Amino acid sequence: MSRRLFVSVDLDGLGSEVERVQRPLADASGLTLTDPEQAHITLKFLGDTDADRIPDVTEALEDAVGESDVSPFTVEFGGFGVFPHLDYISVVWLGVRSGNDKLRRLQEAVEAKTVAVGFDPRDNDFTPHVTLARMSHAGAKERVQNVVENRDPDAGSLTVEEIRLTESRLTESGPVYSTVDAVSL
Repeated sequence: MSRRLFVSVDLDGLGSEVERVQRPLADASGLTLTDPEQAHITLKFLGDTDADRIPDVTEALEDAVGESDVSPFTVEFGGFGVFPHLDYISVVWLGVRSGNDKLRRLQEAVEAKTVAVGFDPRDNDFTPHVTLARMSHAGAKERVQNVVENRDPDAGSLTVEEIRLTESRLTESGPVYSTVDAVSL
């Protein structure tokens, strides 16, 4: 049996901050907000993975944490951004104001170790971010552009003490995430 997996840094305890930052986007046409209680930074999307590979993935994550030489650190969240760009928005995200270097070191180590055990390499550059919303049509594009360009919210800080192997189960009401394993920094 396969499970849809990714590696994350979860924003435990910052759900109310994420929800506050999402408010100006709340009723924008074509925009679907993510669940603020499931907010996270994705370090590596693994996709459908056979359950019997999970021990190898956990070992790869332990090796990655060891090689990254990153100990617990603080991340400050704030500001908006979009993918791929303001003229064509598919994702609206919350940025990382501090902690980027350590997140990148973790991500690079996770990337190297998961590719070494057979996962596909990432096909784009890593930008530390928290997905706030996905845009399905451009009904409120100008409003979203205005919010992104003219607001610069702070969204709190978090001490990162672990990375998680997370399962994503797709449901009619959106994805539901659960922790499969965690590796301490």
